[in-house]
Amino acid sequence: PIDHDGPAPVVYVPSLPLPGYPQVRVALPSRRLAAAVASHRPDVVHLASPFVLGARGMAVAARAGVPAVAVYQTDLAGYARTYLGAGELAAWRRIRAVHSAADLTLAPSSDSIRALEAHGVPRVRLWQRGVDTGRFRPELRDEALRGELAPNGELLLGYVGRLAPEKRVDLLAQASALPGVRLVVTGDGPSGTALRAALPRARFLGRRTGDDLARVYASLDVFAHTGPFETFCQTVQEAQASGVPVVAPAAGGPLDLVDHGRNGLLVPPGDGAALREAVRTLRDDPALRARLAETGLADVAGRTWEAIGDQLVEHYTHVRQAREVAVR
Repeated sequence: PIDHDGPAPVVYVPSLPLPGYPQVRVALPSRRLAAAVASHRPDVVHLASPFVLGARGMAVAARAGVPAVAVYQTDLAGYARTYLGAGELAAWRRIRAVHSAADLTLAPSSDSIRALEAHGVPRVRLWQRGVDTGRFRPELRDEALRGELAPNGELLLGYVGRLAPEKRVDLLAQASALPGVRLVVTGDGPSGTALRAALPRARFLGRRTGDDLARVYASLDVFAHTGPFETFCQTVQEAQASGVPVVAPAAGGPLDLVDHGRNGLLVPPGDGAALREAVRTLRDDPALRARLAETGLADVAGRTWEAIGDQLVEHYTHVRQAREVAVR
């Protein structure tokens, strides 16, 4: 069926649960795809993280003579390594085949560009992500919530995101055990039960969205991200927009977002002890926390979704112009 009630027509297709993570579903190709593209008569086809459905969309665009922009946003090779213990090279072969057929591939970080180019993907450009600075802001800091989560005035250390093996939330165990620190975990996923056992002193808030999530962010004293496979890491930006200092692994997307010692702290990926020491440093130095938070807030001020959307339109314009030149 096609949903015509929203701002754009939506065509629903069948999907299957991802092995090992049933909350994530993989969309399957459907005959509706070609009909939808034909009826819409697009100037550009935008392929979001193409792998199965997106690969079919690429073929449909090619038959229609329409330029395609493929957006790389998920480290599928890392997922194969984490969930299957194999298949990383096969995933990269698939990524290379799909993205090489696109007129342009957009990657969200410098690290992602390096990885794509190292695996033979051509025509890669940077397209980062925006952050809703109207929703995520320091003014939402909630003293009542802080009193509930840290009744003895502990430093509130927070993680926000999916609770899944590749996120390595277990690395927060040592930091959570620090005196005067209370860990707050926001999100859900297949690792939830195991993490509740591994982090017995943490408060688990479950999945939060919208203004409720923004209130949680702003009420933290330190935000920690732990996953090493992030192509961008949107939660880091949301924490910075909320006026919260960030600790993140020196890998993937955070390398573009966190300037160590200036707007946050970077630690070696997979190193729980280094993460603990970074949190200890911030616990003991309120002035450093304030300085990192202030700089991080200033850094994200211009990264609105409107500005990021304008960049995307520029990319669309360039591929259309290049296609027109090629067919003359």
